[in-house]
Amino acid sequence: MVEMRQQTKTQTEPRDEKTMRPQSLREIRSHIEGRCVDCPTCRSECAFLKKYGTPGEIAISYDSADNKWLMMAYECSLCGLCAAVCPVGLRPDTMFLEMRRVAVDRGLAPLAEHRTLLSYERRGASKRFTWYALPRGCQAIFFPGCALPGTRPVQTKRIFEYLQKHDPTLGIVLDCCCCPSHDLGRSSFFTAMFDEMKSYLINQGVKRIITACPNCHRMFRLYGAPLEAVTVYEMLVQWGVPETEGPAAFDTGHDFSVSVHDPCGVRMDKGVHAAVRKLAADKGFSLVEMVHAGTKTLCCGEGGNAGAVAPGFAAAWTERRCAETGDRFLLTYCAGCAAKLGGRKKVCHILDAVLDPQAVISGKVNVSRSPMTYFNRLRLKRYMQKQNPDGTTRERTYSADQPTKGKGWRRIILLLVLAAIIGVANAYGGTRLLNPDFLRQWVQSWGVFAPVLYILIYTIAPVLFLPGLPITIAGGIIFGPVWGVVYSITGATLGACAAFLVARYAAGSWVRQRLTSPRWKTLDEGVFRHGWKIVAFTRLIPVFPFNMLNYAFGLTAIPFGHYAVTSFICMLPGCIAFIVFSSSLPDLIRGRISPAFALGLVLILALMLLPTIYRYARTKKSSKTGNQGK
Repeated sequence: MVEMRQQTKTQTEPRDEKTMRPQSLREIRSHIEGRCVDCPTCRSECAFLKKYGTPGEIAISYDSADNKWLMMAYECSLCGLCAAVCPVGLRPDTMFLEMRRVAVDRGLAPLAEHRTLLSYERRGASKRFTWYALPRGCQAIFFPGCALPGTRPVQTKRIFEYLQKHDPTLGIVLDCCCCPSHDLGRSSFFTAMFDEMKSYLINQGVKRIITACPNCHRMFRLYGAPLEAVTVYEMLVQWGVPETEGPAAFDTGHDFSVSVHDPCGVRMDKGVHAAVRKLAADKGFSLVEMVHAGTKTLCCGEGGNAGAVAPGFAAAWTERRCAETGDRFLLTYCAGCAAKLGGRKKVCHILDAVLDPQAVISGKVNVSRSPMTYFNRLRLKRYMQKQNPDGTTRERTYSADQPTKGKGWRRIILLLVLAAIIGVANAYGGTRLLNPDFLRQWVQSWGVFAPVLYILIYTIAPVLFLPGLPITIAGGIIFGPVWGVVYSITGATLGACAAFLVARYAAGSWVRQRLTSPRWKTLDEGVFRHGWKIVAFTRLIPVFPFNMLNYAFGLTAIPFGHYAVTSFICMLPGCIAFIVFSSSLPDLIRGRISPAFALGLVLILALMLLPTIYRYARTKKSSKTGNQGK
């Protein structure tokens, strides 16, 4: 085992024992500034550094008073390739991680784009999904992480049961290591959560953690001492692989060539690299090494959650990895990497190859995707609970998250208000509100003020960050498919223009304080290069929050006239779709499906498919460009 765990460089840093934080940002910057020789080595490998400069240049130009430098760090994937290729042994990724931590300390992060990932982490560490089963005399536990049990619950169970045959006292822990919070810079939350888990395991007599996820392995290796962290792949090499029903790859009569994608989390762990390759070779796969493998592996595109704020950089990593692999099958040992790259290539997890090589060859590996992954994790937990080990069990109830005061009461009040509205509507013949004859009479009673009032409400709504969709639907019901479109697009355009003018001439500093995500900086750069085309793109492809987008454009250099005309034209398709659909709702309530309903539904579905079509076209174009470059 010892010889399998060589490392080329240390991954540890001087840390404060209480906060697990490395040296201060000033110390890290000073170190990089003094030693970086500004050579092109790291920049030639990384699109992020190509854009912002060498680590030394970034360290020198950093302005602690300008928050944009801190937010820039969220565009870095933290993959560590810059450190692997640095001729003077620098680790620029530590500087960018510390920038993220400072951003959190200043209240600038986490960003809205990180909510999905943090919600995923929160569920993984919750009582509902966690389970600790430590048999009597347990000194080692299997820690599969979050992604593997979700995507491959059967493989997770089979590997654990196989390991238990060699060590009957082996326990299992279904929990989250909170690596997402660590990489997003939430050091206080990560420290509290990780310390609670580590302390519990140590107090129960656990000494060794057998990990399956490379990022979990990284967290336990960096912060888990005195616990020993070893991967399940090294243990399988030591104990031998499970027998499989079908033949190995070389027993099929043909050469099945594969390349191994090494995850960034174990970039420097040569022992893990060797173990995975031995497992693949033992199952008969012919290995073809890529240029970027082992310590110089490429990020799959998911690293550091950079894709949430810099999808272009993330896509560039994915494209490079897929282009370098060529037509070969790809093996990896990170479930997250397999999912990310699986959208572009034939990819499988090394445990798929170990347990059923024939399924890999035939392309019939059973892999689940969200939301089924959550159900799989719960099923695996229930299965483990039924084993009733003679020892200690628990569900994790501790959380370092601060409870949100009044959140539950707000939901209850909202439900009560909604129930009251429904009750009042029913008591006073609420169905009349969807009766076309009644609505026409009601509109006529207002005369010319009805459309004026509607347009005024629609103009004010975006300025106050109120959702426009309910107002649009109301316009279709009240005014019908023709005048509804006229009044709605007029109000929507005036509202977008009003927010634009407020940001440009009245509340620019207030808006800037809220536009901290690097995505808004990318928007500004896009407008500078492409002008009104960016307005058209963001109106047609909803990649930004609509109301905040109106304010954001007010801070760019785009002329007001270009913005107003482009917004009007590009918001019109969506307006027509929802107005035509909503104008058919009165007939639908009365039990009749009108042509307007069918047309509106088709138009809405077409709008919803636009982002997917765009991503497909972009991926196809990138793939074509990559093939031409080979």
